[in-house]
Amino acid sequence: MAQAFQIFGALCVLAGFALAQFGLVKQHAWPYLIANALGSAILAIDAWRGSQWGFLLLEGVWALISLWGLIVLATGRGRAPATTDQ
Repeated sequence: MAQAFQIFGALCVLAGFALAQFGLVKQHAWPYLIANALGSAILAIDAWRGSQWGFLLLEGVWALISLWGLIVLATGRGRAPATTDQ
């Protein structure tokens, strides 16, 4: 069961990344941020349970940044997202 939990978390993060790379969602959109927050939180919990501190740091920070993006999106506060389109 633990492996299924870990695989689901990884698939969430990878799905968000793939959708953004293929231009199907923007990186500041709900689906991308939810997939990243959920997946990275799951992986952070798994890392904590396994005492994998480097992985916990990576996934924990990833989850927090994604959560921050969701809060900014939900409240409409913060600056407009930076773009690299030229």
